[in-house]
Amino acid sequence: ISGITTEAGRIALEGFPDYEKWSFIGYAFADLINLTNPSLFHRVSWILHVVSFLVFLIAIPLSKLRHIFTSPINMFMSPKERHKGAMRDIGNLLEAEDIDNVGAEIIDHFTWKQLMDLDACTVCGRCTSVCPANQTGKSLDPREIILKVGQVMSESGDPAVPATVSTPGPLRVNSSNVFERITSEEIWACTSCRACDEICPVNIEILDKILDMRRHLALMESDFPSELGKAYVAMENSSNPWGASQNDRLKWTEDLDFEVPIINETNHEEYDYLYWVGCAGAFDDRNVPVTKAVAKLLDRAGVTYAVLGPKEVCTGDSARRTGNEFVFQQLAIQNIENMNNLKVEKIITQCPHCFNTIKNEYPQLGGNYEVIHHSQLLTELVQSGRIEVGTSDKPYKITYHDSCYLGRHNDIYTAPREIVGSIGGIEIREMKRQGTKSFCCGAGGGRMWMEESVGTKVNIERSQEAIDTGADEVAVACPFCYIMMDDGVKELGYGDNVKVRDVSLILLDNLKKD
Repeated sequence: ISGITTEAGRIALEGFPDYEKWSFIGYAFADLINLTNPSLFHRVSWILHVVSFLVFLIAIPLSKLRHIFTSPINMFMSPKERHKGAMRDIGNLLEAEDIDNVGAEIIDHFTWKQLMDLDACTVCGRCTSVCPANQTGKSLDPREIILKVGQVMSESGDPAVPATVSTPGPLRVNSSNVFERITSEEIWACTSCRACDEICPVNIEILDKILDMRRHLALMESDFPSELGKAYVAMENSSNPWGASQNDRLKWTEDLDFEVPIINETNHEEYDYLYWVGCAGAFDDRNVPVTKAVAKLLDRAGVTYAVLGPKEVCTGDSARRTGNEFVFQQLAIQNIENMNNLKVEKIITQCPHCFNTIKNEYPQLGGNYEVIHHSQLLTELVQSGRIEVGTSDKPYKITYHDSCYLGRHNDIYTAPREIVGSIGGIEIREMKRQGTKSFCCGAGGGRMWMEESVGTKVNIERSQEAIDTGADEVAVACPFCYIMMDDGVKELGYGDNVKVRDVSLILLDNLKKD
């Protein structure tokens, strides 16, 4: 505005030359105000224009205006080498001789990119509006996490201008401990769904900071929910969070009418894939039928695969997402050594958490494999005609729940829908929040093993949304989602009317009749 008034004064001062008509806004404004003293008006408006510009420059670093510069830089500097589904690599702790700290407690523990995020935040609140923990009454507020860490950063450390000798008081302004402003309850409420990161307009990684703070709480302070202690012990002693015996890893194969081979050093070249069953697929009563369904479909399509059997241990996802990097690395390295010795190249997994960990995080420890989710492979087999799909015996409606670790962490949205959509007589009804904006089931980030006593349960919120679609069945593609959605539907009193099933079970029930 000051620029336009200055331009108008100059045009009036020069006597409205014809060529200035190209400056149509300034020309029209000069003609409108009909100046009696254009020289004075031009001088005053020019001075005000310069002063306002200088004030604007001074205000940039002291106000939200700094985002004009910090946000584009932050977006450009977003990590390219690390997959968005992977946690930050902190090296092999099992080989470290001296460990002073793990995770983030003080400002110095955060990376330069994590600190740049704090300056880039536009305080828009989009992250908070999609956070499942916040939306169900928990204390976690993703925006406040960024603002609180930012406040600690701005108020701590040595002053930019050193104090003189005569100045009383310490040089350090304030403590740089972020937990003086952030409670452990906030940190443990996170489901690691990545909705906050996905919606952020300036690529701020909020989840990255929360998980680093969890690392510190779990390993340096032993400050974690008591229920997690049982899961940690089970993973260390039994190699799975269920605490089941490793000898029961193949129990699901007992009533199959075909043999499921176990891969070893002599037969590994005979199989195209290693089928990674996962802990839920082997031990959870609801998910064992999913494992059988996948095996039957692979056998029907003529896919050659084998399993690790008792040599398969938990991928360590729950341990890592709850901050216990030591347990994660113990399990991960054991798996990687086994698979590398067997020269494993391609892996099928039905669990998005296993999928994400093996595909995106095992490379940090030397495990590089081609990993495919069972929904992707089954979609390929259907499209190629190796699995022939029929028509449902009766028309019914299905809604699909997007798994966070399949969707927002790995951008797989269409494959599960294509499986369901390939079956005749089925109508797909989408929930209000789906795709990149899907709502979490509540089990991610290790929340599967923690009690939820504050606010509305996340799985109840999501299950109600599924029921509201009027669907007869809720399709899932994740064992944790299966458990949480099934529990939610039953708790809401719809267990007899609305079924929850994995896409593989739905496909198996609707194969083309011979």
